[in-house]
Amino acid sequence: MPDTYLPRHLVPDLEAALKHSRIVNLTGPRQAGKTTLVRHLFGKGRFVSLDDAATLAAIETDPYGQLKSLRDELGDTPLIIDEAQRSASLPLAIKRIVDEDGRKGKFILTGSSNVFRTSTVADSLAGRMRSLTLWPLSAAEIHRAPGSRLITWAMGEDPQLSAIRPEVVSRQAAIDLVLRGGFPEIRQIPLRDRQRQYRDNVDTMVDRDVADIMKIRKPDALRRLTDQMAARTANELNIAELSNSIKVRRETIELYIDILLRLSVIVQLGAWASGEGKREIKNPKYHFVDSGVLCALRRLGDKSFDLGADPAALGAVLESYVLNELLRAAPLQDNDARFYHWRSADRREIDILIESGRSLIGVEVKASATVDAGDLRHLRWFSQDGPGRTRPFTGIVFYLGPEKLSFGNRLFALPLSSLWASAG
Repeated sequence: MPDTYLPRHLVPDLEAALKHSRIVNLTGPRQAGKTTLVRHLFGKGRFVSLDDAATLAAIETDPYGQLKSLRDELGDTPLIIDEAQRSASLPLAIKRIVDEDGRKGKFILTGSSNVFRTSTVADSLAGRMRSLTLWPLSAAEIHRAPGSRLITWAMGEDPQLSAIRPEVVSRQAAIDLVLRGGFPEIRQIPLRDRQRQYRDNVDTMVDRDVADIMKIRKPDALRRLTDQMAARTANELNIAELSNSIKVRRETIELYIDILLRLSVIVQLGAWASGEGKREIKNPKYHFVDSGVLCALRRLGDKSFDLGADPAALGAVLESYVLNELLRAAPLQDNDARFYHWRSADRREIDILIESGRSLIGVEVKASATVDAGDLRHLRWFSQDGPGRTRPFTGIVFYLGPEKLSFGNRLFALPLSSLWASAG
């Protein structure tokens, strides 16, 4: 069975949303598998693609009439509109139709950006529309494993290592997983052609998808910014430095970053504030959504991570990879979770900080096959003497070695494969 039909962990949420909402709005990066997923699940529905110029022109000419006619033919089956962001006329027409007919599961919209994001219609559809994001494949999906419950495990009263059953994965196998990324079709291609395809997709995004959001004057500057963001993944940004490097104004940089966020090319990781009044860095970090795209833009191949190569290169890529695995698993946990990073003015830092209620999980990422107590020093200080001392706290270092280790006081080192092989 090819990767394009790998089971997706979003399926239960998607099916539930269709039962309880009139509109399901499924967004996510280009070629993440949105169309494949809805066709696989809802083959009996009617598919309309706004990639087709004639179809788009017809809907733009008479959006309500065209959609109403299509809906009237379908009864209780959904009307699935692919690349919905290409039409600015859709939101009002869809709102009018669902106001007239309150049946659930009338529309499924898919696209690389949210057609309702800048529309005033979105507020009036509260309770009638469910928005979901389909990210590139997680490692658990690639390995056909159940969705990771690692966050729920770490939030538990007494997390035990016996509940974590990681696979033995070699350093090279882990690097191959990172290099391939999670785009279903592209990840199967040999490295050189795969990375060309990833870069071509970024060019297509700049040349085509951006226009669905807004007209920009300097697409070449946006393309350069994308490369610069790849070089800075897992880092706080110096906007002034970026502005000088790309030769555009600060306001333009901020606008282009917002576009990359809306197209799910990058994610923003805000800074966590303890509320204790001490000096803490408030700048967000930015991470690329997919490690395969990230490596392609940085021209990183399997030789780039050899033992004699620059260790910092793998460190940043691996940190982004771990964050995205945790983000993909977040909807599968018992409780909602919010994601941050934390850094103090005296240079103590935690790569990823997950908050759920009063509980906190601190996550560090180490691109090495060994780990020792010193690698947990920031986690230990945070939990014992820092802002985490009054709250339930679990610290985890993910690394490339095979052993799961306990360092006491809810501090653990876990193999990378724990992200997809944990029982939770």
